[in-house]
Amino acid sequence: MAGQNTRVSLWYFLALLVILLLAQQYFVTPRQESINYSDFRKLVELKGVDDLVISTDKIEGRLLPEGVAYLSKARKDPNLAQKLKEQFKKEPMFSTVRLEDPDLIKLLEKQGIKYQAVLEKTWITSLLAWVLPMLLLVAIWIYFFRKIGTGAGGLMSVGKSKAKLYVETETKVTFADVAGVEEAEEELKEIIEFLKTPAKFQALGGNIPKGVLVVGPPGTGKTLLARAVAGEAGVPFLSLSGSDFVEMFVGVGAARVRDLFAQAQEKAPCIIFIDELDAVGKARGLSPMSGPEERENTLNQLLSEMDGFDTRKGVIIMAATNRPEILDPALIRPGRFDRHVLVDRPSLKGREDILKIHTRKVKLSPEVNLNTLAARTPGMVGADLANIVNEAALLAARKDKTAVEMDDFEEAIDRVVAGLEKRNRLMNPREKEIVAYHETGHALVAEALPTTDPVHRVSIIPRGIGALGYTMQLPTEDRYLMTRTELEDRMAVMLGGRAAEEVHFQEISTGAQNDLYRATDIARSMIREYGMSEKLGPITFERERRPLFLESIMSPSTKDYSETTAQEIDQEVSHLVERAHRRAREILEQRRETLEQVAQVLLEKEVIEGDELRQFLNNTANQPPSSE
Repeated sequence: MAGQNTRVSLWYFLALLVILLLAQQYFVTPRQESINYSDFRKLVELKGVDDLVISTDKIEGRLLPEGVAYLSKARKDPNLAQKLKEQFKKEPMFSTVRLEDPDLIKLLEKQGIKYQAVLEKTWITSLLAWVLPMLLLVAIWIYFFRKIGTGAGGLMSVGKSKAKLYVETETKVTFADVAGVEEAEEELKEIIEFLKTPAKFQALGGNIPKGVLVVGPPGTGKTLLARAVAGEAGVPFLSLSGSDFVEMFVGVGAARVRDLFAQAQEKAPCIIFIDELDAVGKARGLSPMSGPEERENTLNQLLSEMDGFDTRKGVIIMAATNRPEILDPALIRPGRFDRHVLVDRPSLKGREDILKIHTRKVKLSPEVNLNTLAARTPGMVGADLANIVNEAALLAARKDKTAVEMDDFEEAIDRVVAGLEKRNRLMNPREKEIVAYHETGHALVAEALPTTDPVHRVSIIPRGIGALGYTMQLPTEDRYLMTRTELEDRMAVMLGGRAAEEVHFQEISTGAQNDLYRATDIARSMIREYGMSEKLGPITFERERRPLFLESIMSPSTKDYSETTAQEIDQEVSHLVERAHRRAREILEQRRETLEQVAQVLLEKEVIEGDELRQFLNNTANQPPSSE
């Protein structure tokens, strides 16, 4: 097809060149009367010519009436003058071949005839004068032809799939580059085995799943896991995003789906990977007021293609999303995306393995302990850990170190968790003192309660957008459940800052706004969701979070309880928060002397590590009580 288009374009180019040459010959080039040199000499003697242009082999000029009369008489044609006037409209032109005539210039000077000499245009000059403009026209023509043709990115190629094809050598990702998702790896090894040895499964009559839906929070490595599957299986990997299907033209999305599956059938066995599936797979019918949409047409075509292709050819569809609850039920039913693989946040061991992978190319100091760093990063995903490793390397390079040390990782974690340190932010002494007592209150309540996480660091250095200080606690192990006592202790720790301000200043500030929000949220969840109210009993007042496609967007949200019950819920929430606040205040009033001492140390040093704080508390506890 490409060769045929090239031949057609070449014939068009040759035809256009011939037309331009003919136009030059008949319309552009001026017409001239050709005369012999002897007549030219006679015309010069009679002053019948003027405005001569003398080149190396030709003489051109303008015929005067005397010259026209002479030519008519010499050629014995009385009508020649009239013919020349009609032919040239204004004044007739002539040309003659130049001969070696050394007396010609003297004769022209004598007769007072104007003349000028010019260089003769060679054939190369004439050719370039035509070829360069022609080449420019051809280049413009080809450019626009490709833009509206079937080339990549052209107007006629909007229906082509935008999937990027990776072969085995380009993927370069295996399970050795993935960590912290061992359960997901086990689930996907069956897919790899089928792509390598499909006959093993077909011999027993088993059907491999058509689609694998990888679900998990952002940054957990869903896309990396899919590429690792392709790298392990050694098959082509077609990757694109869900938003690549949608375009401004109607019908483009469906056309791209058809083209994608056609490419996959040609390159089978292979893997199709659709990232952010929710961009194209959102549930249909959420807006009953609107008619068919382009996204819904694209989804319908995707459903049709998934039903139509044969898995025995070795085409596996993988997709990733962090919003599975909004996907269309027809898309995730058995027979389409019938296998769901959860890629959850990594555990302590998983975070350590991920850190080992990301630090393979980083020069580490011998004192760096990855297990300690993994314990310091609870709840973080692979993308967060990669960012921490990169930040630590940049900090070490900024300080001209030869290796990344533990302090660099500590600072990188603080920077990611709490924000950029702002030592240049000026705070008046009064505000700084309030922040010191506030953070000391958090730390002392956390150390006084048995079920809370130990304090890792207390700081009054401003960080991020609005944090004037922070108290960092680190869990000693991964937790998946929390008891009522633990939740109440956590609320008391959150309200410890406000209680400390009341104990020392007999005044409160706006610094506890976020603490109040989080404590109230925990209390409301305890009452409405977890049934932890003695008065209301083991009842939940929170609706189950159903997938969005099971609820109409037009139906208003209604409560399943009366206004009286709502008032009781509010009273119970208020009671829990007030009780946590009283506990925090009682703890600080009992340790008021320690509160004053730790706050003064924090004002002086700005940062107190957890071990230093506990050592200070132990020394204070062992001291005999004062006489006062």
